Amino acid sequence: MNSMDNVRIEESFERLLGYCEKEGFKGYDPYDGLNSKLFKSIPFFSNNRYVKLAWIQFFKRSPVNFRRLVGVEKEFNPKAIGLFLSSYCILYKMDKKPEHLKRVNELASLALDLRTKGWSGSCWGYNFDWQARAFFQPKGTPTVVATTFVANALLDAFEITNDRRLLDAARSACDFVLCDLNRTPDESGRGFCFSYSPLDTSVVYNASLLGARLLSRVYSHTNEDTLIQEARSAVLFVCERQLSNGSWPYGAYDFHQWIDNFHTGYNLECIADFQRFSGSHEFDGVLRKGFEFYIETFFSDEGIPRYYSHQTYPIDVHTTSQLMVTVAKSGNFARYGQTCKNVLLWTIAHMQSKKEGRFFYQINRFFTSRISYMRWSQAWMVYGMSVYLQEVWKINQECSDR
Repeated sequence: MNSMDNVRIEESFERLLGYCEKEGFKGYDPYDGLNSKLFKSIPFFSNNRYVKLAWIQFFKRSPVNFRRLVGVEKEFNPKAIGLFLSSYCILYKMDKKPEHLKRVNELASLALDLRTKGWSGSCWGYNFDWQARAFFQPKGTPTVVATTFVANALLDAFEITNDRRLLDAARSACDFVLCDLNRTPDESGRGFCFSYSPLDTSVVYNASLLGARLLSRVYSHTNEDTLIQEARSAVLFVCERQLSNGSWPYGAYDFHQWIDNFHTGYNLECIADFQRFSGSHEFDGVLRKGFEFYIETFFSDEGIPRYYSHQTYPIDVHTTSQLMVTVAKSGNFARYGQTCKNVLLWTIAHMQSKKEGRFFYQINRFFTSRISYMRWSQAWMVYGMSVYLQEVWKINQECSDR
């Protein structure tokens, strides 16, 4: 790989990390509109499902950031903290710098402090009320997505620090997944799907796989048969719903039938991790077929990431970050590292603020949203770029050992 290109990527990464550290890892979120003090002060607004949904969508889609005007404050988001924690773990593995280990310990402690209380095990939610089409979740409602990203980050930190509290918290998160999430069984009795949260019965494939991935990773530490058996059942459910072209829709509901970039990436990442932690090769064919669809559908020759299987826009920074993770976790970096580099360089050139180092949210057909979102954009790009740099570092280590 061109060393000058990688130097450029490293410099971009350092500017981004500096921005996030300067902000104290706090920020806005695309979906935090209901944190508005103005909105909460108007009973008709705050009690109406459709108004809440419209309000969230307005703030998510607007290229102008009105949050300060309506009283939305920058806050910690637990999932963002998990992504930052995983990133600093990667950095410490590469350079062994004391300041990176210090960040690992600080962010791990913060993640533990941000847990939602009152459930069967350790769990995390988002720092805002969230009205979706399928359900409403009050602020702090634990979800399988937030919980598993934080728990996996705690495992990353445990594998560096050997702090038993972190492994215990991740094992406790498995109790949340197993005991508090609802399940939709397969009609033939082959597997089931975990719900997104304890408050819904949704069938969202990537969310269920994230739960399965956590169970399998904790199994690799504890050797509890129940964990790997339940994980396999959830993976089987999703794998049997792979379409003939290798793709998956977002979920089972009629209004979840789109096929998008980064959720496809989640699916592949989680199935690959399940096989790594379980030692199984049962789903090799699913992975090959799914990865071929993913890499050929969602990324242009110029390095432009596409959002949907049938259209490019909006060009979303999250799709770039997830590419790095999906390619690395599926063992395809040796073959597709150049693709990763091309997409990263395109994203740096078109979506990174030259002044601040932060990344923009989306490029739409007629406008660009330059709003800084700490979870969606910055934390994800820190994580994705960390993974990319680690893969390059591994290649360099192998070359130097020869």
